[in-house]
Amino acid sequence: MQQTSDDAFEAARDSDFIAADQPLRDDVRRLGTRVGEVLAEQVSPTFLQQVETIRRCAIDRRESSAPTAALHYYLQSLPATQADLIVRAFTTYFQATNLAERVHRIRRRRDYQRQDAGPQPGSLEAILALLKEQGVDATQVAALLPDLRVEPVFTAHPTEAVRRALLEKERDIVRRLIDDIDHTRTPQERGSDDQRIHMALAAAWQTADAPPEKPQVSDELEHVSYYLRDVLYRVVPAFYEAFAAAWQSVYGNEVELPPLLRFATWVGGDMDGNPNVGADTIAHTLAAQRSLVLDAYQSDLRELASLLSQSTRRVGIDGAVLERLDACVKLLPSAADRLRSRHADMPYRQLLLLVAERVALTASDDEAGYDGVDGLAADIALVADSLAAHNGAHAGLFAVRRLQRRIQTFGFHLATLDIRQDSAVHDVALAALFDDPEWSQRPAPARLEMLESFLAGSDDVPCPEAADAASTLAVFRTIAAAQARYGGLAIGPYIISMSRSAADVLAVLALARIAGCVDGDGQVPLDVAPLFETVDDLAASSAVMGELLGSRRYRAHLAARSQRQIVMLGYSDSAKDGGLVASRWALQRAQVELTGLGRAWRTRIEFFHGRGGSISRGGGKTGRAVLAAPRGSVGGVLRITEQGEVIHRKYGIRALALRNLEQMTGAVLRATLKPRDPEPRESQWRAMMADIAGQAALHYRGLVHRHPDFPAYFRAATPIDVIERLRIGSRPSRRSGADEGVDRLRAIPWVFAWSQNRCGLTAWYGVGAGLQRGIDRYGLGAMRDMASDWAFFDTLLSDVEMVLAKSDLAIFEHYSKLAGALHAGFFRQIEAEFMRTRALILSLRDTTQLLAGDRRLRLSIRLRNPYVDPISLLQVDLLQRWRAGDRSDDGLLHSLIATVNGIAAGVQNTG
Repeated sequence: MQQTSDDAFEAARDSDFIAADQPLRDDVRRLGTRVGEVLAEQVSPTFLQQVETIRRCAIDRRESSAPTAALHYYLQSLPATQADLIVRAFTTYFQATNLAERVHRIRRRRDYQRQDAGPQPGSLEAILALLKEQGVDATQVAALLPDLRVEPVFTAHPTEAVRRALLEKERDIVRRLIDDIDHTRTPQERGSDDQRIHMALAAAWQTADAPPEKPQVSDELEHVSYYLRDVLYRVVPAFYEAFAAAWQSVYGNEVELPPLLRFATWVGGDMDGNPNVGADTIAHTLAAQRSLVLDAYQSDLRELASLLSQSTRRVGIDGAVLERLDACVKLLPSAADRLRSRHADMPYRQLLLLVAERVALTASDDEAGYDGVDGLAADIALVADSLAAHNGAHAGLFAVRRLQRRIQTFGFHLATLDIRQDSAVHDVALAALFDDPEWSQRPAPARLEMLESFLAGSDDVPCPEAADAASTLAVFRTIAAAQARYGGLAIGPYIISMSRSAADVLAVLALARIAGCVDGDGQVPLDVAPLFETVDDLAASSAVMGELLGSRRYRAHLAARSQRQIVMLGYSDSAKDGGLVASRWALQRAQVELTGLGRAWRTRIEFFHGRGGSISRGGGKTGRAVLAAPRGSVGGVLRITEQGEVIHRKYGIRALALRNLEQMTGAVLRATLKPRDPEPRESQWRAMMADIAGQAALHYRGLVHRHPDFPAYFRAATPIDVIERLRIGSRPSRRSGADEGVDRLRAIPWVFAWSQNRCGLTAWYGVGAGLQRGIDRYGLGAMRDMASDWAFFDTLLSDVEMVLAKSDLAIFEHYSKLAGALHAGFFRQIEAEFMRTRALILSLRDTTQLLAGDRRLRLSIRLRNPYVDPISLLQVDLLQRWRAGDRSDDGLLHSLIATVNGIAAGVQNTG
């Protein structure tokens, strides 16, 4: 498939392509050639020629701005099996291009490190150098470090869940590209690498993209665990080494870094709307995660034992190490008997082998195992201290320090498990326990007063064994057992969806007490995090939190939690509720108000950002979003959800995972230590944004929530009926009791559907109306000032700009026509808002080209668009045929699912 890659880059010629991209071009060509070989081999040479014909037609359409009619005519009415093969062919190309681009990012990082041009922008060295230049000295940075925390939280919200079998094949291809990243391999070595790439691509072609059954929670755990154990477990030590090296380079001395990274997950603990998650999955998930991390420690310990062959005849060994070895020999006599006598003079090796045995016994709950991670950490610290004291800095201490960082980060739990549940479920349980059928209908103040009274008095409840409360109480009992067994970091915050009052938070404390989930002082050992999701809930969040912080009982709880309160902010439902502008403004305003409230109550408010992959669900560049946050709101902490294709893009390759962690940490350092200077115009801009957001929400809701025919149009003009049948997640796509409308549909399939039909409506509809209001009332000059000088507004426009660049209204029109009589009116309305939004953003940017300042993203989009188009048009044709047959043709459904996966891989930022 040599010609494919050449034409792809020719289609992206002009200023989008520069000489520095030549290695990327070479890799795309190389992988494209292998893909062509696989298509010819696995299907036929005739099929490869057919793919080439479609590809050239798509490129011609893009480069000449021709109508889609010719391409559509060629693709329509293909047999389902043939359509499926074509989709898989183009999807394979996307995946190859994605891999080449990711490897090119690694190459650019290496180029920065080799050249004498300063550190790479966004790297820890670059950030520390910038802070120093701005007057932040080493003492100020060091003072922040104990409170600095970056914590990605992996969720089971898949919009692109790559099977582990395919992940492993991708990893093999990446390894071959990285081995030749500087083109230094011999022809023989390169030929061998090409054979391995071909083998991986062919095996992937023969592997189904999705399992034959809907995944269970255990399957989702396996998927997330790949990134935790196979990638991040390896990357964490390198992160600390990069930070220490950056510090040395900038400040000229060494630094002892405290724990800065944590990782968390929702898989197995997110009960909100998922009947498959509960006490059993919480217990199973924690046990499985412990097993994974203990297995990793055993491997590391055996490698260390092999490395640390120091002999007592050649070097000194601390007495503490020898004493610990004697203790382990007595504790583990059978294991000690298996130690080789010829290694009797190698105490490090012998101790580490016995420590590995103790870790194995821990996994099987043997009494000779470790009670907790502190015991393991103490044993490894003895080895590290001894090496440091006896000239071992370059004789193995580096490897021991790496294991220490892993133990410090992953403990015996691998990742903190967050717990989430809807507030309505708690109300049902309390109604049963208190024998009060009217509980949920009582006003929030009345419920708050009753809960405060309960928490201040007896633990007795009228119906302690109420059936409707059994599953909820079982969750809290499982949490208590997990904390005792795995340590306090095993369980993260208890998140309350649909939080609308202080009573919703106190309900969790009451249920925990009833279940016996309390510590020795009678306090509930949990961070309780209200989640504010809709625009109205975000607007009311400061009032709710003010009432909560004023609660005497809750103040006692916070005192036991170091005066630290987590507040989760929902990006997805707020955007679905009021559109992007109203959502972003409500989120910004909530952070400003809650940060001020925390200062007034002397409570540290930590924000947990519930962001998705798409722009309308809070996606975008994380670092830029952190820097655009309100002053004082970051406070050294970034806790953020990572989900769907974002996990694969950010954490699929170790070097890129390291780069991502560095960028996030650097952004937190900057936003905390050197936030933007106070801007006197910001009060005026806030007033303008309130007006703009109100108009944008009015326009958005007028279409999405108030037009009586819109639900029917949505279901016809998007592949939502296919998405609802996808087997990529354990959670239902609709909330319980949902009808066929928009309101009860979850935000993820809602956004995913609009990205599939290439419209992207969820991210930009209403934006044009809001911007027009701003220009009409305040003038183009004032709006341009706000766009260039206010990071919040600049980031908002950049995010919308990206979605506009990825959208294609000509392709979307084919989807719209599936709605029959509803097409004309809705399409005209949507097209008009798209064109208005695009024109106004270009005017505010004073440019004629979208993404004028982001050449790489522009190139990436142009590379993919011609190859997404055929899949999109195939999807339209297949949808029409499948629906005409009353959605009963499983063959057509299978092909449609392939198109969904293909478009997701090509468009990216999908859900």
